Amino acid sequence: MTRKEMLDTCESFVTKDREATHGSPEDSFGLIARYWSVYLGIELSSTDVAGLMILLKVARSKHKPTNTDNWIDIAGYAACGCELAMGES
Repeated sequence: MTRKEMLDTCESFVTKDREATHGSPEDSFGLIARYWSVYLGIELSSTDVAGLMILLKVARSKHKPTNTDNWIDIAGYAACGCELAMGES
C-alpha cells in the first residue's frame, strides 16, 4: 500500500465510514474522555483520547507491523486529534 493509498483510505474511514458508525469525533471523543476521566480519576480531553488511541495502535502494530489497519487508524486518530485541538470540528 502506498502513502497515497493509505491516506485515501484513511480519509474515507474518518470522513465517511467511521463518522457514520460512531458519530463526530467531537462527540465520541468527548464522551470517551468523560468516561475515562471518571474511571481514572483524572481530567482527560478529547485530544487526550486521540493521543491515547494512537498509542493503542502503536502497541498493536508492535505485534504485527504489516497490519495496515493500525497505520490507517493512527493517521485517522492524528487527523481527528489535530482537528479537535484546532477547534475545527
